[in-house]
Amino acid sequence: MNQRYTFTLLTLLMVVCFVPVMAQTKGKDKKPAAKATQKTAVKKTTAAPVKKITKAAMVQQKSNAKTLGDAAAKVNTADTTRKGGANTQNNSGSLSEEIVVTTAYKPVLAEAVKIRRNPDLEDKTPFKAPLVYAPIDKRLEQDNNIKALDPMLRPAEQDSLQLNNYVKVGAGSLKTTFGEAYFGNGRDPALQVGGYAKHLAQSGSDYNKQNDSRQELGVFAKSINAENTISGSINYKRRGTYFYGFDNTVPPPASFSPARQTFNTIGAEAELAKNYKDVENDFTYAVKLKGYIFNNAFSAKENNIVLSGFLNQTVKQFYAGLSASLDLSTQKDVAYDYSNSIVRANPYIKFQGDNYKIDAGINIAKEFGFSDRVFVFPAAKLELQVIPKYLRLFAEAKGDVNRSSIQEFTQINPFLGENIEIKNSVDQLDLMVGLKGTIAPGLAFKASVFRNDVKNLPLIVNNFANTFNKFQVVYDNGKAIISGFNGELDFKATDTFDLFGRIEFKDYKLASEAQPWNLPKFLLTAGTAIHINSKVDVTGSLLFRGSTNERPVTTGAGPQLNPIASFADLSGGVNYKVNKQVSVFVKANNVLNANSQTWLYYPNYGFNIFGGVGFAF
Repeated sequence: MNQRYTFTLLTLLMVVCFVPVMAQTKGKDKKPAAKATQKTAVKKTTAAPVKKITKAAMVQQKSNAKTLGDAAAKVNTADTTRKGGANTQNNSGSLSEEIVVTTAYKPVLAEAVKIRRNPDLEDKTPFKAPLVYAPIDKRLEQDNNIKALDPMLRPAEQDSLQLNNYVKVGAGSLKTTFGEAYFGNGRDPALQVGGYAKHLAQSGSDYNKQNDSRQELGVFAKSINAENTISGSINYKRRGTYFYGFDNTVPPPASFSPARQTFNTIGAEAELAKNYKDVENDFTYAVKLKGYIFNNAFSAKENNIVLSGFLNQTVKQFYAGLSASLDLSTQKDVAYDYSNSIVRANPYIKFQGDNYKIDAGINIAKEFGFSDRVFVFPAAKLELQVIPKYLRLFAEAKGDVNRSSIQEFTQINPFLGENIEIKNSVDQLDLMVGLKGTIAPGLAFKASVFRNDVKNLPLIVNNFANTFNKFQVVYDNGKAIISGFNGELDFKATDTFDLFGRIEFKDYKLASEAQPWNLPKFLLTAGTAIHINSKVDVTGSLLFRGSTNERPVTTGAGPQLNPIASFADLSGGVNYKVNKQVSVFVKANNVLNANSQTWLYYPNYGFNIFGGVGFAF
């Protein structure tokens, strides 16, 4: 029904539109016939007077047009002006132009292009099914966060594989034999176990039995747990030498034969410490037990056990704690058998901030055994940042009791005789103030001045009048004042170059002794490590020791002063890595071949060089 009404409506519209169009078309076809005679045209013009439009009138018409369509129609009128012929101008002198006026163009339906597509008149309504909700009684997990990836073990790179074991062997001049070995269990974040062995022996040619040999063995273990760390080690050290020194200006006795001396030390150490945690108000603790058994080729023996530990409570920037130690020692020789022990307690408080660090406490020490004394010393430190990241000021005041040890004396001078005198020295007050920081990128320094008040300062001097070529220990009875300057410099331009050095100036004012026997007033130590490339490493060291004085030796001509000249010892080494497992090394000592001696009548080794190979597996 709707289609029928639509069709009828379209038909009526076509009729209404096409009839006028056809009428206009027929009218246009008849106009040329009207022009057949001039007379007829003139009559039509008289019946419907033709408007005379000059050019000025045409412009005025354009300007007075109300719409763009009117303006276009008037322009069309001017363009469609038909000029009359010559006869017309002659017959009617007043008519110069004949103009046909038409209406503005208006589009009609007949001129439209038919769209060859019929509209879709079907009424299609999409079907929407009713929604039915069924809530699930289950908690919805918010899994919109990015899921963490499961860690995957990265395959080990060939170049990063660690070799746990290493062995070095070598030989050289002065009958040098050298060997080192290190063993370990490899990478293990919870357990580390290993061991080492060292050997070095040399023999000089200037004196009979100018021999020195050193051996060392050790094993260690470390277990890292969730709350604490347990570590321990056992080691054995041996050193062998001879009493080969004598005054070479005087022929030695015919019966002179250098006596052999050996030192043996068995030591052990165990420690339990709480792991560090970056938490507020943390409580930390540690306890350590260590000891050793020492003896020499004669009758000297020394046993020592030290139990030490600390407790510390942190409250924000405030620290409070107590450290303590129990030092039990026995010393025995032909002439004595001493028990020489010290117990210490050090309560302290600490304050630490971004620009300062303060430690304040006291050190209480009590001797028991062959000496029974009680001391109370200050234990204070201060650090203040003067220029951020560049300069810090530090100061320290402390004191302590120094237990005399046969083992420590023989490490300084292996040519000591029997029955070494035992007397504990006391650092009554040690004061130090200085600056440390960074001068430039990679250049760090530390400089300080100090003053130490020491009671019973130990000095090692000759005992040639009684033992021909052995030394003994004497003490400056009273308070000695030691003042001086320490300076350290470390220049690390890059990871491949490091240069460092340290100087010490000391001045001694003694109570009973005339000179600080065998103690240098100036000491310089320096070194360098250069990593040229992945295969070549170069190391070097320099020692300059100032002159010292030895206590006069009593001879038939009376006491003779024996100064010991200063000397410099320059050493260096080169290590070449052939591949990941094999390396070659060379080391040279006393390159300047200085004829030096540290102890009177005991010259040091001259220039010597040795080399060897290393193997990692």
